[in-house]
Amino acid sequence: MPPGGPRPGQRPPYPGPRRPGEPPVDRLGQRPARPERHSNGVSGGSGGGKGRDPKSAFGGDYGGGERDKKALAIRIGKIGAVCALVLALIGSAGVIISYHMISIPSANAAFEAESSFVYYAGGKKEVGRFQAGDQNRDALSPEEMPAIVKDAAVAAEDRSFYENNGIDLKGIARTLFSNATTGSQGGASTITQQYVKNLYLSSERTYSRKVKEAVVSLKISRQKSKDEILTGYLNTVYFGRGAYGVQTAAKTYFRKSAKDLNIKEAAALTAILNNPNGFDPEKAGTDAGGTELLGRYQYVLNGMAELKSQGKALSDYDAATLEKAKEALPKFPKPKADSRLGGQKGHALTLVKNELKSLKNEDGNPLFTEEEIDSKGLKITTTLSAKAMKASEDAVEEVRPDGFKAVKEKKPKDELHIGSATVDVKTGALKGFYGGQDFLDSQINWAANGGMAGSTLKPFTLAAALDAGYSLKDTWTGTAGLEIPGGKVIRNSGQNPAYPNGHDYGKHITGIKALEESVNTSFVEMTQALPNNHEEAWEQLVKAGIPPVEASAEDAPANYRSVPAYSPDMEPTDYLVTLGKAIVSPINMANAYATIANGGVRNTVHVVDKVVGADGEVLYEWNQRDGEERAMSEDAADDTSYALQKVVENGTGKAAGVVAQPAAGKTGTATNDEDEVSSAWFAGFTPQYATAVAYVRGDGNDKLDGWLPEYYGGSYPAETWAGIMGTLTDDLEIEEFPEPAWMDGIAPQDGHEPSLTATPKPSPTPSENCSKKRERKGLCIPIEKPEEDQKPSDEPTEEPDEEPTPDEPETTEPEVPEASCDWLGDCETSSPPADGNNGGGNNDTGNAEGATQ
Repeated sequence: MPPGGPRPGQRPPYPGPRRPGEPPVDRLGQRPARPERHSNGVSGGSGGGKGRDPKSAFGGDYGGGERDKKALAIRIGKIGAVCALVLALIGSAGVIISYHMISIPSANAAFEAESSFVYYAGGKKEVGRFQAGDQNRDALSPEEMPAIVKDAAVAAEDRSFYENNGIDLKGIARTLFSNATTGSQGGASTITQQYVKNLYLSSERTYSRKVKEAVVSLKISRQKSKDEILTGYLNTVYFGRGAYGVQTAAKTYFRKSAKDLNIKEAAALTAILNNPNGFDPEKAGTDAGGTELLGRYQYVLNGMAELKSQGKALSDYDAATLEKAKEALPKFPKPKADSRLGGQKGHALTLVKNELKSLKNEDGNPLFTEEEIDSKGLKITTTLSAKAMKASEDAVEEVRPDGFKAVKEKKPKDELHIGSATVDVKTGALKGFYGGQDFLDSQINWAANGGMAGSTLKPFTLAAALDAGYSLKDTWTGTAGLEIPGGKVIRNSGQNPAYPNGHDYGKHITGIKALEESVNTSFVEMTQALPNNHEEAWEQLVKAGIPPVEASAEDAPANYRSVPAYSPDMEPTDYLVTLGKAIVSPINMANAYATIANGGVRNTVHVVDKVVGADGEVLYEWNQRDGEERAMSEDAADDTSYALQKVVENGTGKAAGVVAQPAAGKTGTATNDEDEVSSAWFAGFTPQYATAVAYVRGDGNDKLDGWLPEYYGGSYPAETWAGIMGTLTDDLEIEEFPEPAWMDGIAPQDGHEPSLTATPKPSPTPSENCSKKRERKGLCIPIEKPEEDQKPSDEPTEEPDEEPTPDEPETTEPEVPEASCDWLGDCETSSPPADGNNGGGNNDTGNAEGATQ
């Protein structure tokens, strides 16, 4: 063959047959030199590697095992790439189909429907609503939207906003992986996606919604400019405190328009977006939102610096300003009430929202978040009655003495606060209340705050004594100036220079008389005569519906809920608990008195009856069995009720007896540490409703005596109670209380046996003007007029037989056995009880109730 190969047209020489394993001939008809054969019979290079495995599915390896693995990996990679390409094509087809099938929904329709409505009982008349229309009221145009707010929003929520096409593919991939591995339904969203979700879609956490969100976001990003999308987002996003949109949020948090926000305020608002409820500075404590809000705030400022360095910032700021701003959050003014919450509506909506947030599901998780309450279109039916709400307000305004106002900005110490609450005896439903003043003037609800309870707690000590084995006829000391262990002296009402220890009612008076006249010494002795002393009286109060201090909340019954959840100073160690040092709300007081009227069964006081979602699904409904618990025996309740009826008929609560229904109740007057009367109460019930009324001054602990014309529970509070209850019950069919059981068990302690013969009850007087109410109370006998066809008889009238004169009541008092050393403390082993007093005064005379006449 000539050099360089065969001539044109000449066939190359035949090289001979190929041996197994030899490569084919090249284009010149030449074969490469055969590799040398080694002693093992395997061909290879100088390295002596192994030959190709003819059984290998992926070919051989001419360099060793590592090359075999690499070849396998390459082949698998190629197959995977083909599969990925196929899946991508399928996915792309799905995206294309979805893109054309999914249209942009009508704007605003779903978004506007997300306001939550609150109704009175029955679900027809509206109490108010949570955030109705706020998201549209202050919408800004792209030109009006401040540039500093736009920069802060991009830095906080979507730093790739100006580059992405409405969706973040990397973020979606991360989310899909996280959802697949952890089972969560969360997902990172761009500003465009959040805007689409707010304005066009729902917030349900499903993959179908996320797909729709992504498609609509892509379409929106092609139809609207970045500025329009960013402005729309800032007009609709939720900032907490019920504020939708940055304009509303600026007014809510800083009391200014968005255009007036500085860089710190803009950064703080957009930081709150990450967790509107958790980052509210008003809720987070003294460090203005806590370290979490501060950290998020600094993250936003860092993002603004990044935008500035990339030339993407729309507003003018420098690095020094940002660094200075990082040092601390801006100052947040105290929250200002929404003008739609005027009158008692704001107080009512606050009670409703607080109860909704307290509800738990079977797993112990909240049923409703604040954002859901504000924005999910809930239909909330309450237990409140429009009639009861109006009756409460009208009675307060009618009885309130002239010149005493609820709000005095220049003299807050001279504010007269009146709180009332009415509860359904049979269900625990809160029917009406009065919070003390217009919600816009003050957000303190005195129906939920109250004051020191005073003698309104005494009936529960009587109930505990009855269940312990005592009777209504058993006697207790009425002597003023009772000295107890520790050198304390218990006084009665009516103190004056001549009688510094108050009225003396005698050495032995019945429990009925003691309750009628609110005798402090009797009830302190009664407390100490219980098997577990004051702790048993405390336990009876808690069971009936007066919540304890927070530290003792674990001792409360199961399913226990109250408004508020705790009572300051309601401690099991208070040995004078019966005299009412604890601060109790009228709502809880009314519910506790309803327990007595309900035969001793406590219901959970509640204001939410039913919650229906925007789609019509019932999300929550009150179950009457929840929170029901027997607090005292039925007989003890009936006997206590009988004694409370006598308070209204004969004792300090006569002003409440003007209602048409049978009435029972108790006055209360408590004193503060300065021995000043600081609260006046009347709490009581008819067979249908229980109502409690409290009068306090200033911060709830200021002096009433010498300031208010009358400061006893039997005056203004009892008159207010009668005004409320008369309106609610006078037109109802008359119901009677159960007859007393006259319990008489085995008394745990001697020395309290009945010692006086009861005074004969005066006979009722015949009267032509005897009303049914006076007849029912045994005060008169109606004289029947003769019928017209009857004629007077001329026959002489027979004189009735002369009745014997009743014996004089026995007045000699039997000798009372010496009391135990546990009570008088005259044994060397006796130790004084913990410090305490009636209503708060801790002085050497053991401050007792100021007076309850």
